[in-house]
Amino acid sequence: MLKTIINRISELKSELGYRSALLNHAGKLPALEEGDRVIVDALKRDGVYVTTLEKLGLGSTSDLLQASHTQLSRMKDANNSNLTQRLPQIYTVTDLPEFSYWGREQKLLNIIENYIGLPTAFQGVHLRKDFPNENQFGTLLWHKDSEDRRMVKIIIYLTDVEEKHGPFEYVPLSLTSLSTLNYYRIYYKLWRSGYIGITDEQLKEVIPEHKWKSCPGPAGTVIFTDPKTALHHGTLRTEERSALFFVYTANPPKRPELCTQYWDDTFAKPDLSQELDSVRVLR
Repeated sequence: MLKTIINRISELKSELGYRSALLNHAGKLPALEEGDRVIVDALKRDGVYVTTLEKLGLGSTSDLLQASHTQLSRMKDANNSNLTQRLPQIYTVTDLPEFSYWGREQKLLNIIENYIGLPTAFQGVHLRKDFPNENQFGTLLWHKDSEDRRMVKIIIYLTDVEEKHGPFEYVPLSLTSLSTLNYYRIYYKLWRSGYIGITDEQLKEVIPEHKWKSCPGPAGTVIFTDPKTALHHGTLRTEERSALFFVYTANPPKRPELCTQYWDDTFAKPDLSQELDSVRVLR
């Protein structure tokens, strides 16, 4: 009992400190162009904003795409066709300059800081292949991420994504806000799952399927999302999908131990010796 009380007091202090930090930083937020303000407003309103690499207009995009396809071609064969649950194949590419430079473009950092409301940290980037699956598990379940109170993931489709490729799908925040009964019904279902996630059938008991928002799009589609506030998942697919996932939190995040996966050895990393050889050839 005493431990529970101490934990509650600690959580309250942390939350008060967070609110105070938001107020103190409000006057220090970087200026935004009008088009970039639209992204921030959509994240606050819906939890998601969809655009394209072309519309973002970042100077380092061509280098990013070239590096992405080079690394995709070097990914080893997953050899998982005989498995009933095909886990995604993930490379941590945070250390490669083409990825880290794009992820730190000032335009992106300004958008993200205005949304999060605090100094931000670029945690890293995953290059990811998702494979066909017939049943929901892992990130195919509806879930929320837990790294921070507010965070941003930028998902870039490297291949065309139609329904058969399993596009990103989410529930708009207006349907699950704290003031609605839906929030508590979904929270209870997530709690019952151990926060692993819930199935389509479980979500239909709370939110009708026609109100879910799917995000298909051609290669180069960019999805800004706050995966902490927006209930989301990758849909079941019959064909492979390739994408990049850039991750941002406040600096420091609420749960830094969950952020190490974006730069440590949790997932495979590219062979940097190959990168050095490529540089020597170019020179």
